[in-house]
Amino acid sequence: MRQRVWRNRSATLLIVAALWVLLVPAGAVASESQPAASSSAAAPIVGGEPAEVADHPWVVYLVDTAGKQFCGGTIAAPDKVVTAGHCVADQRPDGIRVVAGRTDKNTQAGTVAGVSDIWVHPEYTDPYRGADVAVLTLRDSLSRASLPLASAEDDALYRPGTRATVLGWGATSEGGGPSDILRKATVPVIADSECRATYGSNFVAGAMVCAGYAEGGVDGCQGDSGGPLVAGDKLIGVVSWGIGCARPGKPGVYTEVASYADQIRAQLS
Repeated sequence: MRQRVWRNRSATLLIVAALWVLLVPAGAVASESQPAASSSAAAPIVGGEPAEVADHPWVVYLVDTAGKQFCGGTIAAPDKVVTAGHCVADQRPDGIRVVAGRTDKNTQAGTVAGVSDIWVHPEYTDPYRGADVAVLTLRDSLSRASLPLASAEDDALYRPGTRATVLGWGATSEGGGPSDILRKATVPVIADSECRATYGSNFVAGAMVCAGYAEGGVDGCQGDSGGPLVAGDKLIGVVSWGIGCARPGKPGVYTEVASYADQIRAQLS
């Protein structure tokens, strides 16, 4: 079985051409419910494109007390950020900062906000069981636009083939280093049945949604966890997990925001 990895703890989107697909050794896993460590070679970035925070003012990234970026997030209210549960489940509020309005991590642009509270979905245990979503309450409100959440009425946004945009500052290759700048890529939503056929019991329909190309080459990667998957100007997914990054036949898996919209909204007031 190929390695499964959470897409946090390292910082752009992995955009790799099919002709440069990674050849990664398979890793043994004791059971379907337990992730294995990631081991992989690097590949060049030959697709996707840089993005500007000015065009996506609600996208943010999370840093630790040393200033190291480890996950992404989305502003859902002036003092609230939606991210992945696995990004913050083992964190204390005073150990996280949210960076908003900064396209290039090497600059001092934008705002750095402290966190006063962390809500992790009560059903979250690990990304492979669903409910991989969290809400951060900021110490100070951000003067930036919020992104609306998808809801149960937004079925059309989850139809197979819907073009969605994933954004982040994550690894530029599987197992590789981070991007200094925000990047974005377009990926098609995949049918639940197709994703279930790929990931078996680790894919939970209704709790997760998959997006990616059959031939691979475009995906989120480590460090993109918690970041947004956007369609119809709404947050439809939160970067959660995958087998490697951008491998053929291994789409990215996202928390299905519409399924948790009511619980998330309860944290936004």
